[in-house]
Amino acid sequence: MATWYCSIDGTRYGPVEESVLQEWIREGRVHPATLIWTAGMEQWLPAGSVPGFFIGGAAPQAAPPYSLVPAAPLPASGGGMPNELVCEDARKRLTGNWILGMGASLIVVLVPEAANYLPVIGAFAGPIVALILTGPVQLGVAAFFLTLARGGRADLGTVFVGFRYFGNALAAHLLMTLFIFLWALLLIIPGIIAGLAYSQTFYLMAEDTRLGPMEALRLSKQIMMGHKWKLFCLGWRFFGWMILSILTCCIGFLWLMPYMATAYARFHDDVHSHTQQAPTA
Repeated sequence: MATWYCSIDGTRYGPVEESVLQEWIREGRVHPATLIWTAGMEQWLPAGSVPGFFIGGAAPQAAPPYSLVPAAPLPASGGGMPNELVCEDARKRLTGNWILGMGASLIVVLVPEAANYLPVIGAFAGPIVALILTGPVQLGVAAFFLTLARGGRADLGTVFVGFRYFGNALAAHLLMTLFIFLWALLLIIPGIIAGLAYSQTFYLMAEDTRLGPMEALRLSKQIMMGHKWKLFCLGWRFFGWMILSILTCCIGFLWLMPYMATAYARFHDDVHSHTQQAPTA
C-alpha cells in the first residue's frame, strides 16, 4: 500500500499509510491546501488536487455505524472512470496486500466447497448447505474487498461478518439466483443482463446493513442503469488472464481472484454516489 508524506505548518510528517492520511483529513488536520507527496509523484501537490482525498473540496465522510466497511467511500464519477484506471487502482490497492487478498479469495472458494465433505450429510446435502453458506460469505467478501479498495485496514475476519446478517444475506442470494434463473429461461442474454443488474447487491448491503434483500436488489438495478455494458467489458478484461491461469494448473487464480474482486469493488465505488437513502423502518 502507498505511503504518504504531508507538510503541515512547515513541519513534514510521514511516511504514513493512506488510511492514516484519510483519518487526518476527517479530523481536519489535513486541508485541501496541505501539500502531500508519495512515491511516483513528480512534486508535492495540494491534497485537494490529488484524486481520492477530497470530494468537491470537502473531506470524505467517515463510514456510518451501520456499515460493515470501516473505510469511507472513494469519490464517485458516476461510472466515468475508465476500466483501465479501475484495474490500475485495484493493483495499487493490492500492493502489500496480495497475500491477504489471496487468503480472502480462498475462503470464498473453500467454505462452500467444504460443505460437500461434511460427515454423513455431505454426499446428498452438500450442495444445499453450500447454497445456504454462499450468501453470508458473499456479503463478507464484499465488505472485505470494499475495505481493501478504499485503502482501509482489512483482515480475514471481515470475510465472516456476513454471518451476523445471515437471514438477509441468505435471502438476497436466493432471490438473486431465482431472478437470474427466471430471466435466463428467456435465453442466455437476458440472464447475463439480470446478473449485471443485480451485481451490486452485496456491496450495498455491506455498506448499509439496514437494507433488506429486495431493497438492495432494487437499488442495485437502479445504480446499474447505463453501466451494465461497462461492467461487462471490465469482466472481459480478465478473460486472457483466466486462460493463463488455467494453463498454470489454476495456480494463477491465486493472483487473479483478488485482482478481479478489488477491481469490481472499485467499480462499485465509482458508479455509486453514496447519496441514496436507506429505507425507513
